[in-house]
Amino acid sequence: MKRFVFLDRDGTLVRDEGYTHRVEDYELLPGAVEGLQRLVAAGFSLAIVSNQSGIGRGYFDEAAYEAFRDHLERDLTDRGIPIERSYHCPHTPDAGCDCRKPEPGMVLQAARDFEIDLAASWVVGDRDHDVELAERAGCAGGILIEAKGGPGTALDLAMAADQILSKAP
Repeated sequence: MKRFVFLDRDGTLVRDEGYTHRVEDYELLPGAVEGLQRLVAAGFSLAIVSNQSGIGRGYFDEAAYEAFRDHLERDLTDRGIPIERSYHCPHTPDAGCDCRKPEPGMVLQAARDFEIDLAASWVVGDRDHDVELAERAGCAGGILIEAKGGPGTALDLAMAADQILSKAP
């Protein structure tokens, strides 16, 4: 079974401008490449799990989401960082779906798709619901990316990778 790190997209991997979806607004965050490269080198596989309620709200469509996703995945792959798959929830917060974080639907689907050892896997994101997702899905833990730092948080993905690698067997 595989170990994964499930990554939030906006505010964790890329700059979050609010409903980020335009390729011309694409910008990887500092520490993202370094952290992801260390995780891949340590044998973790990577998947993106992202709430994208801008689709459900009508701010952009699936085609815009897919263009941004493809650009991100291509950029990371060119840097030696394969993304196994990106999962997204297009629903609004009041939709009551099981895929909107902190509900574990996206992670559980990934576990079915890739035979993942969830107890040895992690979630990294910039919102409390990302950490809650880790708990609900039965992951080893969740790390919050937070500018001010503090216990259980990291300043960027490089620091989050260091925390994961210090706790992983």
